[in-house]
Amino acid sequence: MTKFWSWGALLFGVLFFLMPLYGMTEFSLKMRRGEYSFDAYTAVINNPQFQATFSYSVIMALVTIAFGVLLVVPTAFWVRLKMPWLRPWVEFITLLPLVIPSIVVVFGYIRLYNTSSWLPLTGTALGTNILLMFGYTVLALPYMYRAVDTGLRTIDVATLTEAAQSLGAGWATIIVRVILPNVLGAVLSGAFLTFAIVIGEFTMAALLDRPAFGPFMQLLGANRAYEPAALAVIAFGITWACMGLIQLVTRFSKHNRLAR
Repeated sequence: MTKFWSWGALLFGVLFFLMPLYGMTEFSLKMRRGEYSFDAYTAVINNPQFQATFSYSVIMALVTIAFGVLLVVPTAFWVRLKMPWLRPWVEFITLLPLVIPSIVVVFGYIRLYNTSSWLPLTGTALGTNILLMFGYTVLALPYMYRAVDTGLRTIDVATLTEAAQSLGAGWATIIVRVILPNVLGAVLSGAFLTFAIVIGEFTMAALLDRPAFGPFMQLLGANRAYEPAALAVIAFGITWACMGLIQLVTRFSKHNRLAR
């Protein structure tokens, strides 16, 4: 009886999740009257604004990932190696983006870095892009830090560091050539999560007036019928592709550790 209810709960959860997705996907295929077609998807993909905004968000995602890795990997490594007493405080700080709304963060940025402030980043497109990248890094910080910290737990950081130092390696060499390759799977997991966050983010990009993918989705949804459904399916597919890549990277990393 318990097994029956367990399978029933699982089936209910699957249907609860898949039915809206099925309805949205079917609706996106009905742009041509009387038959199913991919006209809505073709219209979205051929839209120059879609191509421009998606390319912009992809570039911003890659820059955010690079900056996040440069920030998080050395920090997590140093905290674990030299300052373990600081770890609860670092974890608390990295959790703050989950409880502070992104609209509060971006309004703080605008207040601090507007054209009349001491550092007028919003006065130029490059400065605003840098500010948006910082905002994306903050939003992705809880996921990137925890992914890297989990990866560091699986290796003997102290022994690897001592071995590298005995061979004359400096701190930069230790992080880049010893620590990073051993936590690469964890870093990639955090990177894919960051990519998914940046692609779908709306609030910061809209308030900073950047040509990102999230505001384009909202604008299209306010003016069209079938194209927004197609765009939502595309965005959903991108997100789940990132999740699938995380699973593949995790399994590959576990397989390599067992092989060793």
